[in-house]
Amino acid sequence: MNIAIVCYPTFGGSGVLATELGKALADKGHNIHFITYQQPVRLSGFHTNIFYHEVRVPTYPLFDFPPYETALASTMVDVVNNHHIDLLHVHYAIPHASAAYMAKQILKTHQKDIPVITTLHGTDITLVGRDKTYSPVVTFSMEASDVLTAVSNNLKEETYKNFDIKKEIEVIYNFVDVARFNKKPVKVFKNLIAPHHEKVIVHASNFRKVKRVDDVVKTFLLINKTIPSKLLLIGDGPERPQIESMTRDCPASANISFLGKQEQMEDILPIADIFLLPSETESFGLAALEAMAAEVPVISTNAGGLPEIMVNGYNGYMSNLGDVEDMAKNAVHILSHNDTLAQFRANALVQAKKFDISKIVPVYEALYKRFC
Repeated sequence: MNIAIVCYPTFGGSGVLATELGKALADKGHNIHFITYQQPVRLSGFHTNIFYHEVRVPTYPLFDFPPYETALASTMVDVVNNHHIDLLHVHYAIPHASAAYMAKQILKTHQKDIPVITTLHGTDITLVGRDKTYSPVVTFSMEASDVLTAVSNNLKEETYKNFDIKKEIEVIYNFVDVARFNKKPVKVFKNLIAPHHEKVIVHASNFRKVKRVDDVVKTFLLINKTIPSKLLLIGDGPERPQIESMTRDCPASANISFLGKQEQMEDILPIADIFLLPSETESFGLAALEAMAAEVPVISTNAGGLPEIMVNGYNGYMSNLGDVEDMAKNAVHILSHNDTLAQFRANALVQAKKFDISKIVPVYEALYKRFC
């Protein structure tokens, strides 16, 4: 099949999932055409049947805001017309679903009826899409999609609750390439981070308010009082300056490191002992799943789709939103005894394997074959 994938090329979950899906489909012999404004961060190396089409947005003095959605729709039309595309799979509703609808209508004038599959990922529904500025267009473009999927049952329910749509939403879970993340930790790297055999605690996110990175720091400080430990904060975003300021004034500041955006998470996660994710909401929790694949237990909130991948007391623990004392207590319980930590590590891997790429990609292939 010739499949066009439209996504954001960034470190966020939707871009990561879309890129990994495309790479996996290419490995199975499909031709994959990525359409976005820059090369996706997870798309590296040369692949004979992966193609990247950049969306170029010309700037003119007339436009205060360059019309990206129009340029995106035009690029879709061009790629479909010139590369024999069988279907468009757009990830994240804004603005990809509406641009795909525009492209579909244009292509009909060329006697081509291109199927459009829209996958909802989270904040396109739970935050941005609910804004009255966007809601009518998001609602219409979801209804106009040939197939609508969501990455968790929680996101499916949130979509029906917040939008007046009648279309069936099919749940296809996010996935992880367990083989990629299940690596032995590099001893030299871990010794540099924790030279005195401290436990390593990791958080990775886009540093938005919804991720509650301040709760990560508060939880770590409580853990650090009992367990000698180091905190690695991975990622970047609007809350980072405030979090950096917060950590400078805390007693364990020397044990906290900001690593910024990192592409090779599979090299960092294996050295971790705990992954912290105290988010206000998570449509799925891909970062937590990647940690589990690296045999890292997860301490999280019980928000959004996290209960669909977490088994409380098995591969980690879930706490109520903002309950940093409970999160710290649970982390200390896991970290205090090597046997307990080893069991939680093993359980994390078992749980991650339920969402392995080998199980989820065939579900997408079956979906595509309805149209091809």
